[in-house]
Amino acid sequence: MISKDLTKEVLYESVKTLVECDAQHIHLSQQKLFTLFSIAFQYMLFRSTKERGAYLIRIEDSHLAEKLARKSKDPSTRRFIETLLVPRKLKFKQSIFYLDFFHVGSWSHSNEIPKEKFKGAIVIKNTTSRPMEEVVDEEDVLMQSLPENYFYSSIQDIAPKSIIIAYDEEFADSTKVEFPFIKKEKDRPTHGVTISRDIDLDGID
Repeated sequence: MISKDLTKEVLYESVKTLVECDAQHIHLSQQKLFTLFSIAFQYMLFRSTKERGAYLIRIEDSHLAEKLARKSKDPSTRRFIETLLVPRKLKFKQSIFYLDFFHVGSWSHSNEIPKEKFKGAIVIKNTTSRPMEEVVDEEDVLMQSLPENYFYSSIQDIAPKSIIIAYDEEFADSTKVEFPFIKKEKDRPTHGVTISRDIDLDGID
């Protein structure tokens, strides 16, 4: 356990906030990427036990994926992502989780998901921009020709539930959710949803 891991109380409260959110597409835009990913992943893991099917985790690149496996803010999320990194396809109870990246060349597994089995997705954009690499092959040319934010808009078209984690950005047809325990810069308070502290996720329908 990492000393700065989320407490069970905070994690349960945050997951419950997402469970109670009616929006189809949720945008987590606060600055704590590893914290937000733990919350989003635990929510999607919980959802997978209620809605059996295929769940996609789409991360900007493999470097960020490795950081999420090391730095996410709860041990079960770290273990799951570390296990998922190499096969990029992992069964959890009656559902299957897939991993790919923003580059279309990594979408081989996810492109095979039948639309009727696709139940949810998490998309994670890095908080820092990396320099654009030189175009070196046909797939890079294809990436340049795709619509803006296609890595997410293509998921919005088919996912019954999606969460995008992207700091201080805007995405069409998505609802922002903020958590009050995550303070804005200079410790300014944020406005969010507060819920009961006594949460039993197994009792949520």
